[in-house]
Amino acid sequence: MGVSTVHLCLVALATFLATGIQAQGYNTDVEYINKQDPMINPRVDPFVDTSSRQIAQPYILTPDRLRQIRSDLLYPFYDLGSHENIGDYQKNLRDNSPQISKHLNFLLPFFGMGFNYTWVSMHGYLAFSDGPTLSPTYPLEFPIVEYPKQADPSFIGPFYSKCKIGELAGDELDNRKSGVYFRVERDLMSRTDQLGVELRERSKWDVREGIVGAEWFEPRHVMIVTWKNVSFAGGTIHARKTTNTFQTVIITDETRTYTMFNYKHIGWTTHTEAGGSSEDGTGGTPAFIGFNAGNGTRAFEYKPYSQSPKFQNILASGNVNRFPGRHIFRVDEKIMPGQCIPELYDMTAHRQQLTFAPESGNMLGGTIVNVTGPCFDKTKKITCRFNTMKVPGAVIDENRATCIMPPLYATGYIDLFVEVDGSNDLHWKGKFLVETPFTAPELVSFPDSDHLLENPQKMLIRWDYKNLTLDINAPVSITLWGYRENTINPELIYIDTLAESIANNGEYVINPQDFHRKKTAFAINLEIGLVTVNFSNPSAAMGILYAPVLWSRPIPLAWYLRPQWQDKYGREWSAKMCENWIVRDRLLKNFAADLPICPCNLELAIADKGRFLPDQNCDKDGKVSNCHLHQNAKHCVRSAMPTRSGAGQQCCYDIHGYLMMTFDQKWGGRPGRSHDYGHIPWNEASKVPSLSHYLHDIAPFFPCCMWKPDQSWWCMTFRFERRVSQNCVGYQRPGIATIFGDPHIYTFDGLAYTFNGKGEYVLVKSRTDRQRLDVQARFEQLTNDEYGNEVRGTILTAIAAKDNQSATVEIRLRPRDAQWRYKLDIIVDQHRVFFDRYPQKIQYFPGVIVYTPTSIQNQSHVIAMFESGAGVEVIENKGHLTARVYLPMTFLNQTRGLFGNWSGLIEDDFVLPDGSLGPTGNTNNLETMHNYFGQYWAIDEKETEEKGYSLFYHENGKTSSNYNDKLFRPNFYLDPRAIIPLNVTLKPEVVEDFCGTSYQCKFDYSMTLNKEYGHWTKYYQSQFVEMKDKDLKPVISCGALMTPIHGRKSTFYYTPGTTVDFDCDPDFVLVGERRRTCQANGEWSVPTKGSQDGRTETEWANWNPAKTTRCIESGEHASVSSAKTAGIVLGILVPIILIAVFILLYCRRLAEAEDDPELYYTDKALQSKQPKYSPSLQEKGLVIPLTTMDPPVDESPPKESMNILRSVPIERLEILDGSPRSSRSSSSSRQRDSDGRRPSNGKKPVSAAPTQPPPSKWVNEEQQQQAPPNNKQPSNYDGVYYTGEPIPGRENIDFSSDDGDEDGGGGSDDSHPSSRATNTSAFVSPKVSV
Repeated sequence: MGVSTVHLCLVALATFLATGIQAQGYNTDVEYINKQDPMINPRVDPFVDTSSRQIAQPYILTPDRLRQIRSDLLYPFYDLGSHENIGDYQKNLRDNSPQISKHLNFLLPFFGMGFNYTWVSMHGYLAFSDGPTLSPTYPLEFPIVEYPKQADPSFIGPFYSKCKIGELAGDELDNRKSGVYFRVERDLMSRTDQLGVELRERSKWDVREGIVGAEWFEPRHVMIVTWKNVSFAGGTIHARKTTNTFQTVIITDETRTYTMFNYKHIGWTTHTEAGGSSEDGTGGTPAFIGFNAGNGTRAFEYKPYSQSPKFQNILASGNVNRFPGRHIFRVDEKIMPGQCIPELYDMTAHRQQLTFAPESGNMLGGTIVNVTGPCFDKTKKITCRFNTMKVPGAVIDENRATCIMPPLYATGYIDLFVEVDGSNDLHWKGKFLVETPFTAPELVSFPDSDHLLENPQKMLIRWDYKNLTLDINAPVSITLWGYRENTINPELIYIDTLAESIANNGEYVINPQDFHRKKTAFAINLEIGLVTVNFSNPSAAMGILYAPVLWSRPIPLAWYLRPQWQDKYGREWSAKMCENWIVRDRLLKNFAADLPICPCNLELAIADKGRFLPDQNCDKDGKVSNCHLHQNAKHCVRSAMPTRSGAGQQCCYDIHGYLMMTFDQKWGGRPGRSHDYGHIPWNEASKVPSLSHYLHDIAPFFPCCMWKPDQSWWCMTFRFERRVSQNCVGYQRPGIATIFGDPHIYTFDGLAYTFNGKGEYVLVKSRTDRQRLDVQARFEQLTNDEYGNEVRGTILTAIAAKDNQSATVEIRLRPRDAQWRYKLDIIVDQHRVFFDRYPQKIQYFPGVIVYTPTSIQNQSHVIAMFESGAGVEVIENKGHLTARVYLPMTFLNQTRGLFGNWSGLIEDDFVLPDGSLGPTGNTNNLETMHNYFGQYWAIDEKETEEKGYSLFYHENGKTSSNYNDKLFRPNFYLDPRAIIPLNVTLKPEVVEDFCGTSYQCKFDYSMTLNKEYGHWTKYYQSQFVEMKDKDLKPVISCGALMTPIHGRKSTFYYTPGTTVDFDCDPDFVLVGERRRTCQANGEWSVPTKGSQDGRTETEWANWNPAKTTRCIESGEHASVSSAKTAGIVLGILVPIILIAVFILLYCRRLAEAEDDPELYYTDKALQSKQPKYSPSLQEKGLVIPLTTMDPPVDESPPKESMNILRSVPIERLEILDGSPRSSRSSSSSRQRDSDGRRPSNGKKPVSAAPTQPPPSKWVNEEQQQQAPPNNKQPSNYDGVYYTGEPIPGRENIDFSSDDGDEDGGGGSDDSHPSSRATNTSAFVSPKVSV
């Protein structure tokens, strides 16, 4: 949350003073004795016991009274009153009894610890355990490095030195007796009495104005400890009047704690044992001023005053609330001074850090950052440098300056420097967290989500007004900005002022129609924008020339630019804008190939802690799980790291845990061209955190799908082409190994064993050319059991990891006294980070993202996710730690260390650093596992290639050797009967009954004699086994099954056994497959070949369910059905008709061939004197193609005669030219019976082929006589050569008459037509010779 400046607080204070404060709440049952002022130089305790108690009226604090009570340096303390009439005076604190115990009855957070008691010491400190032993060696050093061998208590030391009660000099104005005073005022929020109200308001405003970051602090409890007129030990009798008076005021709300040191008078600095003078207490090593966390952890020494000659300057410095000698610190988690350091000294030696608040801000800038460090002077120039960008600052007072954070295209932690007069030194610096627009607090919001509509009637804008000023009457303005990436450099462009000079009441309603008349041509191509709220006149409001800005998250701009888009694109402006985006996106590089594959179900997505983290906009455990763009989703995850091109994956899951895909609905998870956390360099287009992602991946969803029907071409293209949900086919679950309890280990291959080393060890080490990973663990010895016996076992206390060039992440178990708020310390590159605030649940560091689940408020569950896909998870429960490491398949066969070689085989798990194989026998032999495997992976001071170096942050000069103990001999027994001592009440049977089959539980229960250890060991073990067997169980998926356009599916499931039925919307008809089933082999069922659709082999080869299953309109379906029917009819009838025609033609041709045989003759047959008969070719079964035929003749020969067709007279055959060729007859005569049938003699007619056409029946005699006797015109060649030789395998025809007539011709002229019928004697009877 942003903060206001001191000036703003003073404005609110002025308002408060002008109106007065009336305390609210219940009345206390005490009566205020109004004999003196309880706040100004008081003597008498205002609370007394009386026999008649009266309920006091609520006390009203006036402005004048508040100014009066804040005018004194010291808070009130009393030496009279109370039941012993000594007020706050601690009579039991004496020189020989230097400390007493006090119960607080509330939680006091201090330096990471939480206490409800304290020890008040005469020696100038408040301790939270037995007080520290004053060492004879000076200067003092804290923390005690030798802890736990030497005590190292927690304490607050305003003046830690050997003191004793002094004497009054007699000239003091304050004559209260010397000694120590202690007072606690509790529950100030509900107090209505005068002291309670006045103390609450005084402490509240002193803290708010005294230190940065406390602008909203409300005190609940106040503890006042005063050392009045204390002298130094070892001084002479006259030195007892050399005294100091100082005070510590501790103010807390049980979450934050502030401590004020008020130094009224300093008469001495050093006691005699520290080298001081016995006369006046000067010289030597002055007192220690500072804080110690204890237990050997952390300390803060207040330099340059503590144990320094500059100690005397402490009276004149500080100047908190304009009081010299007042110094203030925030001390709950870490020590943050609230005052400047007046002099430069060796800053590198003391590592003085810059104090600033807030410690984070929106990437877009405008956050007010208040800083404290060097002493400021209004005559000097102040510059704040955020990373490399410098901005001017403004001086508020000596202790405080303010800067406005500039826009920074970055994310994660950057360096913040403060320079005075351009000194350009780097002494004053700190770490500032830059948040993306989506991870930063939403300081400007739209509660009704009207900004997402294309034409809203109104828009409610709400902002956190306190982040600007407490003055609700201060005028503010609301402005609209646009964002675009037309070039490589992204641009933020001012568009318009939506409201000007309105009251800062945190809410305003605008009418979008008021801006439709405006013409902003330069903004017409903008698609997304942001709304800001800022001061109308920053100089008048804050006294500076620049102003803070509150930013909204990115929003679409249809509510503002819709009329202009209509003028440019027409009524279908959203379709045109979507189409333009589709065209642009198609021209860009494909980004989906490198994305990680989505897990198949929600359990896998949550368990894959190396690659996927919760989507803060749709988180089932989130503070606000809107899921507006993924309706019906229970939870969404995003890929933790961007790909090499800067893209990111998103996977969403429904209420049943199944993956939601855009194939089924528009609300499915969508991959992104730009990752939400951006990509280095962050100042380039498509790589800006949040803004590039919204521009390229979220904004197009509105014109394509939100403002268009789901089944429109634009939405379908968006869902099925441009931003397609990737199904989980091919997803590979990660490998997982764990460590828990007294340490018990499960390797990546599932091998369980126990190793009780003491020190720092390698869990996983992978060193290849592509990637490097180091995961290390620290084991510390368990505390003694309840009987005081040493426990010879160790426990996991810290994990450190680093990947390639990433930051080093250490997750450390906090001491039990420090677990009041945070259970674990997260240290990144030696810098503590915290995750208690909602927007900071996910933080980005170089090469690694660290996050805590949204539901975790105490940092008890931390996950670190590295670029390689490796994940490290650490969980704490009541001081018991477990760690799990998740690795993708790219680490297969590449790991070494205590978690083994991940190969799928347990036989090669125990690989030693030199590559050789360690013990492979019985893992129950703990001694062998300890000596010959586990100890080999211990990390020492020297870095080696095989084991690397220690990744842990060693504070206070410690090294790995402070934790390593090679001589430590743990217990090597597993049987509870051999572990449990005989002199204790715990029985082995009890252990076995409680633990069941878990030998790990039995071991820890028996070792510690503590059931709690056994319980958490058993819990972590069963949790891991269940995760590996259930949550990380491989899921068979049949993949995406597209929903038909204008249709729906009966279910969106995709696991084996799922049956999906398709249906269509009204007025649509389903075409294709109506049902599909997911089979056990991960394939969707296909229709049986040969089904009613009649697909061809090619169609089956190209079968695509997305094309065959579809919904078409009813009219189109009727047309298609008619066309199909006509096609079927034609497809059946046309072939039948064609076949029938072919058969008829074939039969006719065959009949004609049989009715018109041809005679073939040879030259030898013609030259023979006795012609011989040769059977026709048809008689031999050979069909000769038909030539032209003469029309049939009417005459029929006698039945007993053999029919020989008329041809050229044989006597004329000598006119042939002697060519061996012959020609088929071009025409012939037919002889049939009078009834038209074939001759009944059973012989087939034989024809002789003439060399030239015979005279036709229709050619008259004159024409025949005019024809030349020897026609030399060539006949048409029919492709058959006649050689005159006998045809092989054929009978030859011998034309010879029976009567021996050589001419074989008879005497009649055969050329006359009349001779055909009458001259039957001319017919010869052929003889057949073979």
